[in-house]
Amino acid sequence: MNKGVAITGMGIISSIGNSVEENYISLIENKIGVTRIENISTVHADIIKVGEIKKTNDELVNELKLTEDNNFSRTAMIGTIAAKQAVENAGITSINEFRTGLISATSVGGMDMTEKHYYDYFTHPELVKYITCHDGGDVADKIAEELGLKGIVTTISTACSSAANAIMLGARLIKTGKLDRVIVGGTDGLAKFTINGFKTLMILSDDYNKPFDNNRKGLNLGEAAAYLVLESDEVVQKQNKKVLARVSGYGNANDAFHQTASSENGDGAYLAMKKAFEVSGLKPSQIDYINVHGTATPNNDLSEGRAIKRIYEDEKVPDFSSTKPFTGHTLAAAAAIEAVYSVLAIQNSVVYPNLNFETPMEEFDLKPQTSLKNKNIEHVLSNSFGFGGNCSTLIFSKCN
Repeated sequence: MNKGVAITGMGIISSIGNSVEENYISLIENKIGVTRIENISTVHADIIKVGEIKKTNDELVNELKLTEDNNFSRTAMIGTIAAKQAVENAGITSINEFRTGLISATSVGGMDMTEKHYYDYFTHPELVKYITCHDGGDVADKIAEELGLKGIVTTISTACSSAANAIMLGARLIKTGKLDRVIVGGTDGLAKFTINGFKTLMILSDDYNKPFDNNRKGLNLGEAAAYLVLESDEVVQKQNKKVLARVSGYGNANDAFHQTASSENGDGAYLAMKKAFEVSGLKPSQIDYINVHGTATPNNDLSEGRAIKRIYEDEKVPDFSSTKPFTGHTLAAAAAIEAVYSVLAIQNSVVYPNLNFETPMEEFDLKPQTSLKNKNIEHVLSNSFGFGGNCSTLIFSKCN
């Protein structure tokens, strides 16, 4: 097994907590964040449930101490909060002391603001400032500016695998000696566009999502942001840093099957996991916990389950669960928040419960872990699959 890239800091804000500690407490105490919609005016407010951060935009502005004339989107604000937490957690006091970059993932970008003011631009010129915050790259720029970061800043948008690809790229930049430190992760705020879009695809549930359940109806959308600080061993040794865990494996593949659906046999998911094992040097039997993508859509859970069965063949599948019943599916932020959860699982020796599960799927004999389980965890595999067939897998390992 390769040593992997050091994780030295984490930050998160989601529907189940405004910090790493709050998120962990919610996960082990079964406190879910999926509720009716409160912050967005939509005709779907009483029909669907979402994982909503219970802070208004005004409260976020005050928390970040932004000026009145700011043009921050909700996505940028929650992203900035999570990134600042990660930098503080890593004990970084001089952001540009080493070659430092930011790789930020988003799919929503600033559309929560542009859709809100769409009909008002011609009559209210003071609102035109929000047009420039629509672009996904604006989110990364704003986070970098708030951090004071002068190095490489880039954005990844590969739908629901976006943050996994951000983490993968960051790890590769460090392993190849291009950067010494990279802040990686993703952020997405809820927006009418995404709610309506997923409603049109008919994959939203009107109830709580039930990953890997035979009677699953679909997903609950959510909003969140999470960032991790990756650092080279040289920086870790020079500053005597505490290493939380390591990114030991990663893989990306595309099954090129459909614009939104995964292939029935999970080709892309299988190839992504296979590649992650090759990079890490680990065997499937060495994984102690799988944080599955587990969106609770009929297509995803069938496809992912079949891919996992293909990886493990005749071997026993490790404990697995989806944490999306807690948070909803947070799109481009999903892999980042689940990276934080994976590291916490390693640090605290726990497997999180797959909430709402009742009936095993008829297609295979896979049953997720349904209650909190304590066990030693050396390696966690985390899956994230996006529209367009973009499949990514990360492996996190204990720092021994």
